Amino acid sequence: MRKAIWILGTASLVLWSVASLAQQPQTMRVRGTIEKVDGSMLTVKSRGGETLMIKLADNANVVALVKASLADIKPGSFVGSAAMPEADGSFKAVEVHIFPESMRGTGEGDRPYDYKPKSTMTNGTVGASTNATGTVGSDVAKTGGGTTLTIKYKEGEKKIDVTPETPIVMYAPGSKDELKPGAAIYITAATKEADGTLSASRINVGRGVVPPM
Repeated sequence: MRKAIWILGTASLVLWSVASLAQQPQTMRVRGTIEKVDGSMLTVKSRGGETLMIKLADNANVVALVKASLADIKPGSFVGSAAMPEADGSFKAVEVHIFPESMRGTGEGDRPYDYKPKSTMTNGTVGASTNATGTVGSDVAKTGGGTTLTIKYKEGEKKIDVTPETPIVMYAPGSKDELKPGAAIYITAATKEADGTLSASRINVGRGVVPPM
């Protein structure tokens, strides 16, 4: 009897968990270019060629992405990098973005990413290292014609090769005035609504650059 009750209870818990997951709003990343602005509604042509209707929240956070360089990455900088695996087992950066201090810890870790098949996203801290003479340096090592970043996160660390051609960007406060036709945007989590449109409370817009993420 007790076993039957336990089985029924477990089955109910599983069904409840499945139902809860089904009720959670689905989100997707959006990469594309604004084609039209109508109040808070954006018509966006996605990187894949789809036309998407995106409604921004009244208090949507607009963040600008601006060009940066390796010189802007310091020991202790919190960064993220989309990367692709190489034949020799190393990882080559598709892009690097530098987070402001207020966003430290965002998405920390290493995981698969949807930029391209087999791509990864690694968010973590560029650490400081001490050499034999006691001199403190950065875990940014020159390798041939490029640079290797050692990005450290809670579960470990990952070395990612950055070439001179790798886009590097940083975040800056943005304005809704920057959301105009022709502007390149990137949304990390747009929510799918029942009517087929998307909604977003945060949007990244390129300021002189195309968001490389």
